[in-house]
Amino acid sequence: QVQLVESGGGLVQPGGSLRLSCRASGNIFGANVMDWYRQAPGKQREWVARLNISGRMNYADSVKDRFTISRDIATNTVYLQMNSLKPEDTAVYYCNCHDPKYEYEYWGQGTQVTVSS
Repeated sequence: QVQLVESGGGLVQPGGSLRLSCRASGNIFGANVMDWYRQAPGKQREWVARLNISGRMNYADSVKDRFTISRDIATNTVYLQMNSLKPEDTAVYYCNCHDPKYEYEYWGQGTQVTVSS
């Protein structure tokens, strides 16, 4: 069982930055894919970014060149650096950990990001 705890959300003005953290309860990077998702009010949850086992990163078109996913192996933490934030980035952001075949997956509790002036 892996527990994921997100932090770092908050209120930020358009154009600002935030860094989200997702700390796992165990060593997760050897066999797991790490994703960030988000869900805005009244909308379906959408995929935002991925960090593959190899360390390769992928992003949704809506956040490409603004968001960066990274990891700290020593602390079992995944980060999402969000720059040039827009009001449409407002959502609850979730961390997800799963094996490549989705035989198991774990979710964090989510952290709220609000972009507003």
